[in-house]
This record gives sequence, C-alpha cells and structure tokens, in this order.
Amino acid sequence: MSPDTPQRTSKRSQLLMVLAAFVVVAAGGAVVVYSLSDWNAPEKVRNMPNPERATEGNVDAGMATFRQRCAKCHGDAGDGKGEKAGDLSVAPTDFTNASEMKGVTDGDLFWKISVGHRPMPSYKSKLSEEERWQLVDYIRTFAKPAAVAPGSAPQK
Repeated sequence: MSPDTPQRTSKRSQLLMVLAAFVVVAAGGAVVVYSLSDWNAPEKVRNMPNPERATEGNVDAGMATFRQRCAKCHGDAGDGKGEKAGDLSVAPTDFTNASEMKGVTDGDLFWKISVGHRPMPSYKSKLSEEERWQLVDYIRTFAKPAAVAPGSAPQK
C-alpha cells in the first residue's frame, strides 16, 4: 500500500465537507417542511361541540390530567413554559393567549390532543374520549379576556 498523497487527502476532506453540508441542509429542510406541515383539524371535527359540559367536576378532572400529562411542556399556568419546553423542537402552545385561543374551537383542541404532532404525542390511545374533552374544558380556563385599554370603552 502506498501512503495517501496530499492530493488524495485533500479530495477526501472536500468530499467529507460536501457530505457534512448536505446533511446540514437536509436536516434544516426537514425541520422547515415539518414546521410548515398542516396541523389543522378536519372541518367536521373542528365544528364538533364538546359533549362534556364545563362543570366543576369535569374541569377538575381535566386539571388532574393536565398536571399529569401536559404541564411539563405546557407549564402549570398553561403558558407554554413548562420545564421541558426548552428541549422541544416546537414551542408548546400558550393557552393563556386569549386572542389566539378565541380562534381555536373545542373540536380543534380535542383533535390536536387526540392525534398529536411531534413533539406532542397522540393521546387517543392513552386517554379516554371523556378525559380528552375534560382536558379541553380545563384548557379553556387559561385564556383570560384581553384587558381593556385605559380610556377606551369595552366592546359589546
């Protein structure tokens, strides 16, 4: 065997650099494609009414499930700042943002809890349908109506 020539070593280095650049670009592209992927509930699910009324018992049951299954990412206050939030590739939803949450139906929340979307797992096989609807009831308690600016009248 003859020792590698400087030219051969240079070509190997260039090939490794091209390969590394390809891997970085491919990984970045995958992240972009994933982040732009659709995570919207189908129309018929979007308009589903919540069969579990927001009674004190259902909200309490939803709170217990949330604390056990959701708080580590979404935060105890539902603000998306749980202890694991920083480790995730996608920031958890901030349920306290009233302006964003008013555009989210109960059906949307139920569907997202059910099907998941990385990094959030699917809970369809982990929680009963009743438990998932109770979670929706509890999540709704986080969003506070936007405060009225000083000097302006509340809208009716």
